[in-house]
Amino acid sequence: MTRLLLWRGMLAGLAGAFVAATFALLVAEPHVDAAIAFEARHALHHGQVELVSRATQKTLGLYTAMLLYGTALGGLLAIVVAACHGRVGAVPPRALALLLAALACVVLVLAPALKYPPTPPAVGLHETVRLRTGAFLAMLAGSLLAALGGARVAQRLGPTLTPLDRWLAGGFVYVASVTLVAALLPRVDEVPTDFPASLLWQYRVAAIAAQLIFWLVTAELFGRLAQPLLAPRVAR
Repeated sequence: MTRLLLWRGMLAGLAGAFVAATFALLVAEPHVDAAIAFEARHALHHGQVELVSRATQKTLGLYTAMLLYGTALGGLLAIVVAACHGRVGAVPPRALALLLAALACVVLVLAPALKYPPTPPAVGLHETVRLRTGAFLAMLAGSLLAALGGARVAQRLGPTLTPLDRWLAGGFVYVASVTLVAALLPRVDEVPTDFPASLLWQYRVAAIAAQLIFWLVTAELFGRLAQPLLAPRVAR
């Protein structure tokens, strides 16, 4: 059963990644080109040799990275759905997949983006790449651990509170924990003062929207593929 769900999840993640990459190519990449043009005008990195052409980066590179990313996360979604199915009430597989995808959007996309919003590759100092990468990964890990802690609190409060009160308590624990993590991590603000604010905003909206589209398409497709396998278990 798990093996059948796994390859369905990977297939759904592949499809979701393809849709998200296409959206990014059409919507986000023009903003990246505009940011690179801004950087070139200011000669921030004059004399550097471009190892990979921009055309390759935003086509082959974008799709390769997104498809690998989507396949891995699609398989992970399948494993989590298999683990949660039957343990969170009589929730149909499709609804469960969409619910978990919504939680993933909050924990893995929106919460880290509030602390470290996505910025075009041309923005930021090369000397701080490691610092920025490490801080973002720390925020991502902190958000995930805070979510697990909130879920654990909600589970432990089962005998004493109603289901709604339990999940409200778990949500409070998550928000408080992730806020503390964000406060402890360093602040990163390297956007040039003369960088167009509208361009930065449009890129950030497009980058986050691509992630949300990926999770929505992946969860919807996986829910439909998993329904025939998991629905008989609900009936029994």
